[in-house]
Amino acid sequence: SKAVARWCQGDINLIVNCEKEGFAHSFHLMHGAGVCALGLKVDNAAATFERATQLLDTPFRQAVGPGELDIPSVRGVGGSLVYFLDDTSELGRVWDIEFDDTGESRANAAGLTRVDHISQSMHYEEMLTWLLFYTSLLDLRKVAPQDVVDPGGLVTSQVIEAPDGGLRLVLNASQSTRTQSSRFLSELFGSGVQHIALATDDLFATLARFKQAGVRLLDIPENYYDDLEAKMDLPAERLEALRAANVLYDRDGDAEYLQVYTETFEQRFFFEIVERRAYRGYGAANASVRLAAQARGEALR
Repeated sequence: SKAVARWCQGDINLIVNCEKEGFAHSFHLMHGAGVCALGLKVDNAAATFERATQLLDTPFRQAVGPGELDIPSVRGVGGSLVYFLDDTSELGRVWDIEFDDTGESRANAAGLTRVDHISQSMHYEEMLTWLLFYTSLLDLRKVAPQDVVDPGGLVTSQVIEAPDGGLRLVLNASQSTRTQSSRFLSELFGSGVQHIALATDDLFATLARFKQAGVRLLDIPENYYDDLEAKMDLPAERLEALRAANVLYDRDGDAEYLQVYTETFEQRFFFEIVERRAYRGYGAANASVRLAAQARGEALR
């Protein structure tokens, strides 16, 4: 038995590794608490691994213990790992093989369904390398990059996504040393995952569960909702519901996007919870509001 736990809900699998040896422990010693690995489901894990090693020549291998699978992996952003899984080999049974079901009740599920997107922060000069790696290895398309206003400067945000939305990555970089993206790099001692967005079909129902569980959310300033009222012409009761729950809102035609953020862990990593209503974007109009709110929260702590 290892000090490794799987937390799952819907199609989401989060692994918390508290082992005192191995890669995850070494990563923690160097970077602190953070995301040391990503697992990607592909059509053929072995073929994808072979292609990845041709692109980067950074395969990763470690000892495989009893009851464990030899999961193909390479070193990715910031020295973290990228594991490749598929449904055509025994890798498709990884959760059954490597983890025991505790039998704990699912009654406290919060309605989370899947990973919506993963945001990685990196040095500006690294962005092209990782953009080429992901788009050469996987069936991902580029979305037009955007510059997001941070209280400390501009952050360039590049989205790459699968045609069906099954995998979405957001690469962030800044040439200013004072942005949140750059501070993340200095505090983590390198590039890495800054936040993970989880999807729900009913954000307000999910937030009700969060409140019961004591999850602390990012406080959004009142003036955001005053501006939202002027721009979106939302019904008063709906606007008040957004305000009371610290929900950010965006709209594109009839498509809508609702999003909230947790407070940051160790002032660097956080979760985003989103509800998409036929919306394809990432709430870019709200990014500067979120960054300012996080900067204010960090200053108060």
